[in-house]
Amino acid sequence: MKIILDAMGGDNAPREIVMGAIEAINTLDVEILLVGQKEKIMPYLASTGRKIDLVDAREVISNEEAPVAAVREKKDSSIVKCLELLKKGEGSAVVSAGNTGALMAGGLFIMGRMKGVDRPAIGTLLPTKKGPVMLLDVGANSDVKPKNLVQFGLMGNIYAKEILKKSNPKVGLLNIGVEEAKGNSLVKSAYATLKGINDINFIGNVEARDFFDGEADVVVCDGFTGNIFIKTVEGLGSFIFDQMKKQIKKKLLYILCARAIAPAVKAAKANIDYSEYGGAMFLGLDGVLIKCHGSSDRKAIANGIKVANNFAHANISDKLKQCIETVSGEENSI
Repeated sequence: MKIILDAMGGDNAPREIVMGAIEAINTLDVEILLVGQKEKIMPYLASTGRKIDLVDAREVISNEEAPVAAVREKKDSSIVKCLELLKKGEGSAVVSAGNTGALMAGGLFIMGRMKGVDRPAIGTLLPTKKGPVMLLDVGANSDVKPKNLVQFGLMGNIYAKEILKKSNPKVGLLNIGVEEAKGNSLVKSAYATLKGINDINFIGNVEARDFFDGEADVVVCDGFTGNIFIKTVEGLGSFIFDQMKKQIKKKLLYILCARAIAPAVKAAKANIDYSEYGGAMFLGLDGVLIKCHGSSDRKAIANGIKVANNFAHANISDKLKQCIETVSGEENSI
């Protein structure tokens, strides 16, 4: 299995990207095709003594650029070249820590949507009391229709079965209350359709405060709501850890106690470390595309490659197509 890796995407490119590739090669049965500025990549490859296939790409799309314009104008960028290589069959998946909007725009322009999918979604795994839960959409679609939420549920359901190994995944809708009558017209309409699909174990609404109980395996929402949710969670987590550090430093007794429980704190922090989950998945594109966090280190990149490898090996794309086509036919093109 060959994974195409954007060597220029993210805050720590290309150093951590290259090192993540080396780590993945050492631990997985996988080949890597690096794409980016050759002269910046080669010194890191040389330091490892490893040879990896490399495709030169002279341009880089930054996070500050308008995604659609950047994809159209920067044909020699690492993102565009990665997607073109995937389209040509030069690899089984693309992994990038680059501009999310550019990846989605490029994915739509170059790879295209799966047949039957109206809007691709970005899904990400978040830790909960009962294990990782997929939340989608987390940023691809700010404005959606009920049928989009239904398709997100279908795609998340297949992912949970094949990758999370849930035999009968529980799918919920992110809402302001658990009652069926709660929420806006968008969520109410999606609720009614999901409730009537036999292939999904739909458990109804999930409140944001209950998300981390882990009662659902897949939670569906529009991209605007999902993006706010995950960024609020990230910000709150950082705030809590910063406050703990400040308070601990105030007294010697606190410092001594902190040293005693340091292993437990370290373990807890590891359980909620985004780098363990390998990035976000673009579901609904006609190909495998994994987006790692912009600040990813080598560990996160290696885990992103692992997710892409598993995704491709499990033929998730084909299974998503079959599911969407079957349900679309039953529901008269949901």
